[in-house]
Amino acid sequence: MRAVIQRVTEARVDAEGRVSGSIGAGLVVLLGISKTDTQQDADYLADKILNLRIFSDDSGKMNRSIMDVRGGLLIVSNFTVYGDCNKGRRPSFDLAADPEKAQELYLYFISRARTAPVTVETGIFRAAMKLYLVNDGPVTLSCDSVHR
Repeated sequence: MRAVIQRVTEARVDAEGRVSGSIGAGLVVLLGISKTDTQQDADYLADKILNLRIFSDDSGKMNRSIMDVRGGLLIVSNFTVYGDCNKGRRPSFDLAADPEKAQELYLYFISRARTAPVTVETGIFRAAMKLYLVNDGPVTLSCDSVHR
């Protein structure tokens, strides 16, 4: 499982002609699910993201988590984070999970994130979406569950 994480001052996702999720300060998580991912991967990655210390403390050091600052999470499914651009000019998505498995783990990941004391908003699985965000920093990180 792979997440591209952006610290934001605000973000929203439009899907199917409406706003499906919006947050103030917090994290946008573009979540990709691979063919080999399990619920253990989702548990690991959710815990990692919820406890990742990438918000500034009073000294200006990245020392606070999303839970510490009571920020929001905007979780958007995104199989393209598993795009492989090493060969040719067209990315390959062979590592991405099939839609049924991906949706199951995407929903599981969301339910796991919702156990934390943060606001959780989402996109709509398999919908064409427009993501609007103001990256704070900018801070953009990627986390993979396979590096446990």
